[in-house]
Amino acid sequence: MLRRLSLAVAVASAMTGQAWAAQAPTTAMNDLISVYREAAQNNADIAAARADYQARREVVPQARAGLLPNLSAGAELADTRTKLDSPSYTANRSGTVYQANLSQPLFRADRWFQLQAAEATSEQAALDLSATEQNLILQSAESYFNVLRAQDNLASTKAEEAAFKRQLDQSNERFDVGLSDKTDVLESQAGYDTARANRIIAERQVDDAFQALTTLTNREYPALEGMRHTLPILAPTPNNAKAWVDTASAQNLNLLASNYAVDAAKETLSQRKSGHAPTLDAVASYQKGDNDSLGFTNSGLNSGIPPYSGDVEQSSIGLQLNIPIYSGGLTSSQVREAYQRLDQTEQQRESLRRKVVQDTRNLHRAVNTDVETVKARKQSIVSNQSALEATEIGYQVGTRNIVDVLDAQRQLYSSVRTYNDARYDYILNNLRLKQAAGTLSPADLEALDTYLKPDYNPDKDFLPPDLAKAAEAQMQGNPNY
Repeated sequence: MLRRLSLAVAVASAMTGQAWAAQAPTTAMNDLISVYREAAQNNADIAAARADYQARREVVPQARAGLLPNLSAGAELADTRTKLDSPSYTANRSGTVYQANLSQPLFRADRWFQLQAAEATSEQAALDLSATEQNLILQSAESYFNVLRAQDNLASTKAEEAAFKRQLDQSNERFDVGLSDKTDVLESQAGYDTARANRIIAERQVDDAFQALTTLTNREYPALEGMRHTLPILAPTPNNAKAWVDTASAQNLNLLASNYAVDAAKETLSQRKSGHAPTLDAVASYQKGDNDSLGFTNSGLNSGIPPYSGDVEQSSIGLQLNIPIYSGGLTSSQVREAYQRLDQTEQQRESLRRKVVQDTRNLHRAVNTDVETVKARKQSIVSNQSALEATEIGYQVGTRNIVDVLDAQRQLYSSVRTYNDARYDYILNNLRLKQAAGTLSPADLEALDTYLKPDYNPDKDFLPPDLAKAAEAQMQGNPNY
């Protein structure tokens, strides 16, 4: 009886002859949401973003300070020498002066607009941080599923290597009994060598994927829970591109942040224009010290004021008006610069809006395409399996050659890899669509967690469950397979 379900047999051969139940990983597994939590706590980029936010929000108290009272105090210790030619008089005095000054802005239009710009900048910083935190959700999922993708690719490559090894052994046996020529052996050997090289590369790719996950979370992961093939592959809800675009236009975090950037640029323009406006401050001062240090150095000469030598106190309170007239063209230049910065910010917002719309529409189409692709790729496994079996039959009866068999095997394992790629593309494109719409949250990762398999074994579970069960039954000698 001719061999059937070649893919399942190859997978079983790659399991080194042990029962699958005994092959389940014994290392503690990690799920998607736990990886995300580790990233949120340990990722250096998100820590830097949070520090940047804390720094940027300080522009508000700094700008507000320009509208609040300014109080300063100081002291001065000095030697004073007074000399008059006529009448001849020389005096040396030393003393200390203590002083305090208070200024309260009453009308400062430029500082008021500066405060408004600072508040808009602070809101922008908060949204930038939220966008970075949201992006970390996607990064965690991408790193996680890249590991699963690499593991599934390695498992299929190992199964492919086992199939080519078995084909090589059969070619040698047929050559030994004179049923084939040396060419078949050489072709089989070349196929096996290529499959072995691909397996070595796939092993490195698994290590690289785990390393990327470690870089993201600063933690080593010996194993991860894998995604079940029972994950529903459904169109996005609602399945309407305009609805997703409308949501993205209203909720995309980067787009919202750009709105505040425009607001900040507008307030900065108003601030620059206010450089032409007058300013009014209430000022008060107090001084106490030696009379010479305060300017009382005549000692009563020709003044009618009797000589004195004690400390003097001075205090004043008043209004200080300043009217800018000409500053060398500085204010006008700053206004022109602010106009251009505002135009730049508005154009950047428009560019971002267009990109958000483009990405949202593209990702909506991608998810719908992925839904059909996953179904088609899964069916292609069955079709390529049947094609391989038919090619093997043709080879047995002499109507097909070994090259046809090897090509059919390559097509079969390629269909397995493209099927798994389509599954992971569907998952990640769903998350990217939600990120573009501004609705991505940790709850989306928790929803995916319900379809993870705690006892995931890549060497078995890279196959859809029906083919995996067929392989297991065949290994147990079930004649129905």
